[in-house]
Formats: sequence, C-alpha cells, structure tokens
Amino acid sequence: MTEHRIFSTSVASVYPHYVAKAERKGRTKDEVDELIRWLTGYTQEELDAQLASEATFRGFFDGAPRPNPARELITGVVCGVRVEEVEDPLMREIRYLDKLVDELARGRTIERILRD
Repeated sequence: MTEHRIFSTSVASVYPHYVAKAERKGRTKDEVDELIRWLTGYTQEELDAQLASEATFRGFFDGAPRPNPARELITGVVCGVRVEEVEDPLMREIRYLDKLVDELARGRTIERILRD
C-alpha cells in the first residue's frame, strides 16, 4: 500500500493556507503559530526553522520535541472524518492540526481551543 502524499508534503507549502484561512476570519498568523507550538512543543524559533527547512509532515511530527498529551482530547470532524477515529498515527496528528486551525477560523478563543 502506498503512503498518503500529504506525509511527504512540506509543512511550509501548507502553512500559508492555514494562515490565510485564519486571517480570512480575522485571526492572526501568531495565533496559528501558538496552536502549532501547543500541539508539537516546538518553540517559535524551532517552528520557523522547520518551515525554512521545508520539513515534510512526517519529519515535522516525528521531530516534534514535546507533543502535547492533551492533543488526544481533540475530537470532531475534519474533511468528513472523525479525528479521533483516524487509525494512522501520523494522519491523526495532521488532522489534529487541521481541526485546531478550523476551530480558530470559526471564532473560538485560543483558551477554548487549547485543551489543557
């Protein structure tokens, strides 16, 4: 079975779409970065370096320094699929990120989005 192509896609190529989605709804790049840092444990400098290095989603999530244990509390539907039912661990991490950005774009506060 072949691997899903998103796994080998660079995060930097998708990141502008996350930011644009948030900004269309009056949110900011800084808020998107905050969500990513919460999810992965990257510092802002480490996140910037990952984006500059064109890290793939596989490399980005495999190299995440401190994946937040509370990320497993993220539930809901992204692209018609329930996040908590995604079996592939890497795809689930990507869907967690998608769901966080979706919630930000829908107007939820950062405090409500982050599940600490």
